[in-house]
Amino acid sequence: MRFFKTLGTKPWLDPTMVSTAGVALAVDPLAAPRTALRFIMGMVSVLFFLFIITFLSRSQYPDFQALAGQPWQPFSDPSRLWLNTAILALSSLAMHWGLWSARREQVNRAVVGISAAVFFAVAFLVAQLELWRHLQTMGYYVNTNPANSYFYLLTAVHGLHVLGGLMVLANVVFRVWYDGAMARLSGPLTLCTHYWHFLLGVWLLLFALLTSRVETINMLAALCGF
Repeated sequence: MRFFKTLGTKPWLDPTMVSTAGVALAVDPLAAPRTALRFIMGMVSVLFFLFIITFLSRSQYPDFQALAGQPWQPFSDPSRLWLNTAILALSSLAMHWGLWSARREQVNRAVVGISAAVFFAVAFLVAQLELWRHLQTMGYYVNTNPANSYFYLLTAVHGLHVLGGLMVLANVVFRVWYDGAMARLSGPLTLCTHYWHFLLGVWLLLFALLTSRVETINMLAALCGF
């Protein structure tokens, strides 16, 4: 019965209140964006899950050569990937600090936090491109080895999602600052921060996968039934 009562509500009569079982409740302005963000993160999770499954399946073919293990393989020394991971972690941390400051209406600190998050996110993308260039100078091209192809694919897709997050963040900040309503920044910034932490989590998973030795990859493939 509660479902039908919800269908019978008329929120357009008062855009700030909804009547449910005779009780007036405030409408959450972030409900729809939050649902959209969860849907997007769910879709991105499924996308990377499918990529990882195909990666593990393809790893069982004889022409697959893991990028870590022997000293001559590029990720036997993952220092460059560690550096990129630290940069992305700093971006996520700066975003969280900006959100913390925005909730306390500390405008200057919020601006510094958001600016630092954007700077480190851009630095991460530049560092990823530099890593691509480094691998190509070592002879690890896209079509040289299936493991190479998956590295470029996974990092490119992740980078595109970081770039998309930067575009959304820029739009949110521009609209809030243009309207002169700094107090409204904390809500949208909360969603952006959740997305930043999500992208950091995805990258950590990719980092662990791409730096795995062939024995680890084979074990994971066996667990998946390949």
